[in-house]
Amino acid sequence: MTSNAPPTPADLPLAELRPRLVAAMLPDVPFDGWTALARDAAAYAQGVDRDIAAMALPDSAAMVDAYIAHADTLMVAAMGDVSGLKVRDRIRLALRSRLEAASADREAVRRALAVLAQPQHAGLAARSLWRTADTMWRAAGDTATDFNHYSKRAILGAVYSASLLYWLDDDSDDHEATWAFIDRRIDSIMKFEKTKASAKKAMAWVPNPARFLGRLRYPAV
Repeated sequence: MTSNAPPTPADLPLAELRPRLVAAMLPDVPFDGWTALARDAAAYAQGVDRDIAAMALPDSAAMVDAYIAHADTLMVAAMGDVSGLKVRDRIRLALRSRLEAASADREAVRRALAVLAQPQHAGLAARSLWRTADTMWRAAGDTATDFNHYSKRAILGAVYSASLLYWLDDDSDDHEATWAFIDRRIDSIMKFEKTKASAKKAMAWVPNPARFLGRLRYPAV
């Protein structure tokens, strides 16, 4: 007879087990860090064998990577339907949702940044930041595939990094200072984009030097 009982955490594939484990680790991370000790406590709480948990999250880098991916997923869920919002409001919502989702875990975030700051994890730090910025833009409905795809994510990654550091030290009520900081950064981006668009329009009449030189070298018959 086939059982209809939902799978237990111990039955999940490793990809699905990771977010369950990192979520269960969060209460212990402020005290034990992103370590095997916190992971084993989470495995015990979830009814998962410690060896299986070690396969899913073998070291602190894997734990932090899984935590960031989990936080990105929570951000997208918190954003909901953004179709009725302007682009700047979608990005503001993404940034705010990302930080609000971690509001109860600031020390865990601080510990994660300490791991990412280690020289051997520089690649992971860059990849995870890019992934978060990419997730934000995709959740905001961005479909750019040209150079703007990369410039948008690079700029938003810088804004998110600055906002995250500001948020970690923000003691204002309901993090109002952080939300104001984010608004100022977004305003700066919007001004830059307007200036860039105006400059591009103003330069539209200027001949393309490469095309001009090409004609000199290969004159039309």
